[in-house]
Amino acid sequence: MKYSIVPVTPLMQNCSLIWCEETMKGAAVDPGGDLDAILGCAREKGIELEKILVTHGHVDHAGGVAELAEKQGLSIEGPQPEDLFWINDMPQQATVFGLSEARVFIPDRWLEDGDATTVGKVNLQVLHCPGHTPGHVAFFEGKSRIALVGDILFKGSIGRTDFPKSDHEMLLRSIREKLWPLGDDITFIPGHGPSSTFGEERSSNPFVAD
Repeated sequence: MKYSIVPVTPLMQNCSLIWCEETMKGAAVDPGGDLDAILGCAREKGIELEKILVTHGHVDHAGGVAELAEKQGLSIEGPQPEDLFWINDMPQQATVFGLSEARVFIPDRWLEDGDATTVGKVNLQVLHCPGHTPGHVAFFEGKSRIALVGDILFKGSIGRTDFPKSDHEMLLRSIREKLWPLGDDITFIPGHGPSSTFGEERSSNPFVAD
């Protein structure tokens, strides 16, 4: 699996384009906005988008989902159903954060822990990792040893837990029980900021280091 990161919205959210090298079929992970930039990157890389993957229902991650799906005829997968209240609140979230209009959407497929999804011939494992939001999911691709973790974990930090239905202790459990077992060598793409590895965070992250 190959990937390219496109920072979107004034909140500099990492929208990831992931694709299968064999088929050049791809997915947009968390298209929060700035759709012209996302589609421009897809054209530049020669990617044929076939779906949208959503880690959670915050507007900087999902504000462009409805429009992108409609424009490009893409299916929507994720997050887990507990984030429906965030998705239903999408227009209000956009107003609060001063972002462009964001529309409510209903995924074609809600995701649960242990599910799998495909992008071309690439298989992704779905991990339900609540804490930042109750329905947050992460995606893991075993061959390339890459995880897309949304706002669960960052280089040197962790996701905020001061939102409705957030849970700090649950977030810590999600990281330690769902992410760490994947292996120290895993490179992860966070929702904001630079990538890192699970091993690096286990040794130096002040919130979740061993």
